[in-house]
Amino acid sequence: MELSEVLALVPQQAPFRFIDRIVELDENRIVGSYRFKTDEFFYLGHFPKNPVTPGVILIETMAQTGVVALGLYLTSLSLPAAEVKSWTTFFTDCQIEFFKPVYPGESVIVKAEKIYWRKMKLKSSVKMFSESGDLIAEGTLSGVGVKNA
Repeated sequence: MELSEVLALVPQQAPFRFIDRIVELDENRIVGSYRFKTDEFFYLGHFPKNPVTPGVILIETMAQTGVVALGLYLTSLSLPAAEVKSWTTFFTDCQIEFFKPVYPGESVIVKAEKIYWRKMKLKSSVKMFSESGDLIAEGTLSGVGVKNA
C-alpha cells in the first residue's frame, strides 16, 4: 500500500485530523508530520492570549500516526486492500512524557516504532520532535483494530 493510500484511510478528518503527511512507512516504523494551524479550534480556550497546544491533542497527533496509520498499514499486509477500508484502529492506552510545548504555527514530526502487532492489537514506541529536532514528547501508545459495522 502506498503512503498516500494509507493517509487516505485514516478516518479522522478536519478539524480533528492531525497528520498531514506520511514520510516513511514499513512494517516496523512510521514517520509522519503535522503543522498546527494558527486558527485551530482549541487555541481559543487553551489559553486565551497565550495559546499552547493541549497535551491531549499532542497525544492524538502521535496516535493518528503511530497507532492508526501504522495499524492500517499492518492490516493491509494480511488483508486485501478493499477489506482494509472496513477496519478502524481505536486508541486504547498511553504512557507519554512531555518535554516542550507546541505553539500555533509549529510543525511536528512523529516517529513510531512497532513494539508488537498481534490479533489486530498494536503497541508502538512514539516520539514527537519539533522541526529543529528538539524532543517534545515520548512514550508508548496502543490501539486495536475494529471492523466497522
